[in-house]
Amino acid sequence: MPKQKTHKGLSKRVKITGTGKLRRRRTGGGHLMSGKNAKRRRRVSSSAIVTGAMAKTAKIKLCD
Repeated sequence: MPKQKTHKGLSKRVKITGTGKLRRRRTGGGHLMSGKNAKRRRRVSSSAIVTGAMAKTAKIKLCD
């Protein structure tokens, strides 16, 4: 039985934490920062945890 391949696009965007959760970057932080207020810039700079059905699907695609 062949193994399932890792989804390379997802593996570049998501990292698995020590407890098995998925950490991702927030959207909107690539450019045009001068038009965003300080609260929004701070929120965008931090990482977020993938939750729900999306996390379940992503973990299947990231299996080694």
